[in-house]
Amino acid sequence: MIDFRSDTVTRPSDAMKKAMFEAPLGDDVFGDDPSVNQLQVLAAKTLGFEAGLFAPSGTQANLIALMSHCQRGDEAIVGQQWHTYRWEAGGMAVLGSIQPQAIENQADGRLKLSDIEAAIKPDDAHFAKTRLIVIENTTGGKVLPLDYMQGVAALAHRRGLACHIDGARLMNAAVAQNPLDPLTQVKFLCAGFDSVSLCLSKGLGAPIGSVLVGSQAFISRAKRMRKMLGGGLRQAGLLAAAGTFALENHVHRLDDDHTNAQLLSDGLQMASTQNSRLKGRLTSFPANTNILFMDLDAELSADFSAYLLSHDILITSSTYQSNDRAMSRYRWVTHLDVTRADILKTIDLVLAF
Repeated sequence: MIDFRSDTVTRPSDAMKKAMFEAPLGDDVFGDDPSVNQLQVLAAKTLGFEAGLFAPSGTQANLIALMSHCQRGDEAIVGQQWHTYRWEAGGMAVLGSIQPQAIENQADGRLKLSDIEAAIKPDDAHFAKTRLIVIENTTGGKVLPLDYMQGVAALAHRRGLACHIDGARLMNAAVAQNPLDPLTQVKFLCAGFDSVSLCLSKGLGAPIGSVLVGSQAFISRAKRMRKMLGGGLRQAGLLAAAGTFALENHVHRLDDDHTNAQLLSDGLQMASTQNSRLKGRLTSFPANTNILFMDLDAELSADFSAYLLSHDILITSSTYQSNDRAMSRYRWVTHLDVTRADILKTIDLVLAF
């Protein structure tokens, strides 16, 4: 199978499995799992923070961050398309009693700084108290630029608010902006923010887990929240070792995924002009990182998806209504288990559809 559904489908390499098998273990709830401690120190150092906390998932890491920054009845400013608002089952409201104030995303993925500022509530008993600004980078595969990230952090501090990055694919952003030195770039992207969650189980290729980083005081609060949410694990070093391996070996190679995504985008665009069945009915959008989107007339969607599946290609799609017709939007995600040969095979198949 060639699996384009997500970069969460990656499998651990043999070298990663070896690191997991050989990891020294302890009880992480007691704080004495050396492999977890090593990962937490490495992640904090890599992103430029004092301390880190290993969590089972990105959803939990974000919720831990939100609940560590906000009290019940406080407000967090988020994007309409942020995972923390739309794709994490409403956890901030349901479990954290935090009010989300959602702002419309711009076409390039940003939230306007003026919209963020306008959403901050005055100090009035009628309103929830604004405590936190949340940013997602990348968002839908789009990279938020460094000067924008700096602007958000400066706005938050000027208004006395905390700011958090949902950095599930933050390393993709760093590689896209500086492929030769992403580990320096990622520190620039995080500078001025109070916390960051980094997913290890997407493009970085670990089987499970995220790391939340921040100050020592923040991580101390976060550890209590993790326990409350059921994220306290015991011999978690088996998993943490995979995360350490990913951070040490899989960051720079994300550039391969970006190159493959752009190659696929170019191939799909070629199909939209050379395949008579697809001409005028398929639109491929550019790939900023490892995620690209393609629109196809909905009436072709069932046949197209079945055709790909018959050739062992997995992909996700959803239908929406454009101005004049129903369309299916496909999301293609490249990752370490998708090779250049897989991309070329897929392009040939789409051309032949």
